[in-house]
Amino acid sequence: QYATALQRVECPISELWVSTKCGESDTTSGCGANPTVGNAFDKLHPLGTTLVFGETSELTGGEHIVAARCANDDVRRKFMEMFERYQGMIDRWKTSDLSESQPTKGNIAGGLTTIEEKALGNIQKIGKKCTVDGVLDKAEEPTHPGLWFMDSSSAAAEMVTLCAAAGYVVHFFPTGQGNVIGNPIVPVIKLCANPRTVRLMSEHMDVDCSGLLQREQTLDQTGDKLLECMLETVNGRWTAAEALGHREFVLTRIHESA
Repeated sequence: QYATALQRVECPISELWVSTKCGESDTTSGCGANPTVGNAFDKLHPLGTTLVFGETSELTGGEHIVAARCANDDVRRKFMEMFERYQGMIDRWKTSDLSESQPTKGNIAGGLTTIEEKALGNIQKIGKKCTVDGVLDKAEEPTHPGLWFMDSSSAAAEMVTLCAAAGYVVHFFPTGQGNVIGNPIVPVIKLCANPRTVRLMSEHMDVDCSGLLQREQTLDQTGDKLLECMLETVNGRWTAAEALGHREFVLTRIHESA
């Protein structure tokens, strides 16, 4: 009731908290949709926004790349502690690898054959210029602007729920083969670079960046298109998920999801 009485007020873009997580990835994700998010993050980061990425299991094989992007040794140490904590959980349950869950059967059908290949595409979401400025545990609130890593599940509804719980107000969700995820609190902006998915699931997509791989658009253009959609969303326009009534959420369990 309190929230419904609030009126919109003008605020600087630096007050935005933006999260990202991809889902139903295929080869077009790492080559098109994820780099589009990275381009948008590279443009938001210098403006003083608060950004977050995660999906700990989906960094496997590419964790050294994220570590190299950390702003300082302290952040790098905390990131590796979080990553190794997750790897320790896998070892404790005597799972020698992630083959039963990462990459998923859908990922494999979409052309992603190994977790390392998937990780390299996933990391594209943090752009080329951003530094990783801090590390968060699950649903933990950031304490200053910048790009944060959150230890989190790769499960779509679970990760978006954690971002909402931490205070993020808009979410970028790249998808290759199509995922209809929404959230009761955070508007989920879906973008896709797969022409077939865009054609067959057009009602679920907010940003079509398939022109990127068809050489009809540049990465700067698709990044700007995503930012324009973000500004429309934070000013009140419903995302496709909101218009269609998708309000999925999942609370993190005692045993973590891979």
